[in-house]
Amino acid sequence: MSEVILIGESMGLLNATDYGDLVDVENFKRSVAGAELNVSIGLSRLGHTVEYVTKIGKDPIGESIVKYLTSENINTEHMLFSESHKTGLMLKSRVKQGDPAIAYYRSHSAFTTFSLEDVNQLEMDSVKLLHITGIPLAINTSVREALFSLVKKAKKAGVFITLDPNLRPSIWESEEQMVKVINEMASYADVILPGIAEGEILTGSSSIEDIAQFYLDLGVKVVITKSGEAGAYVSEINKETENVKGFKVEQVIDTVGAGDGFAAGIIHGYLSGYSWAKSAKYANAIGALQVQYVGDNQNLPTKDKLEAYIESFN
Repeated sequence: MSEVILIGESMGLLNATDYGDLVDVENFKRSVAGAELNVSIGLSRLGHTVEYVTKIGKDPIGESIVKYLTSENINTEHMLFSESHKTGLMLKSRVKQGDPAIAYYRSHSAFTTFSLEDVNQLEMDSVKLLHITGIPLAINTSVREALFSLVKKAKKAGVFITLDPNLRPSIWESEEQMVKVINEMASYADVILPGIAEGEILTGSSSIEDIAQFYLDLGVKVVITKSGEAGAYVSEINKETENVKGFKVEQVIDTVGAGDGFAAGIIHGYLSGYSWAKSAKYANAIGALQVQYVGDNQNLPTKDKLEAYIESFN
């Protein structure tokens, strides 16, 4: 069995190779995308055994995703295929500063048919960690029901659960529903990884201490709040919040995937037996590496590359 299981929607990604609005760009480079897919790749490159569960169409994009995951040594044993729905697709602009524009084509994708029946096949007894993000929770009630069922099964089996809110308001029914569902899922998590802006939406406060206390009161063991250039803040019950500084980046090329790299760093730290502060340091480093490259997962480092990058700042 794999150390880590992740579930989410994998999509084909068309990265613009020219600057400009997506409506005007003519040239794109194809790759694959998906928050949980990115975390899977990050963990595999760091030497962990990973199983990634998704549902894709029997089409060229789906086939390319399987091929890519296999090349990254990720277990796809329980990957599912739809006969009647296609794999989702997204377009991403190229920008000189700020966040790129994203266009999704996923409303009737294969993953929208993911259901309770699809997770019943998954055994959790030998798994160390289950990582969930808020993105699949947003897709529809069928996917939501399946994920809550799996999380409850994992909790019963003693599996460690990490949650990245990864808010995507545009694909939720409403902000109210988004906040309700994410916070309900958080009540099952051992670790949650909100950004400050996400924390404000989910808790009503932009205070790092208030965000942390909100989730600690829900039963979360560790709250690690992301703060961009300021790094991350680690909060545990009955301990002072600790700021773990980030790594200086001279030029940010692409911000997409940085949060997924951060999550991979936190999980890597946990599986390696590091303290939460050390885990956050590694997470900050991966996020810094990721924003220096175009693509959602292409610059996620191996363990040797990560160690060398951190050492270069000492």
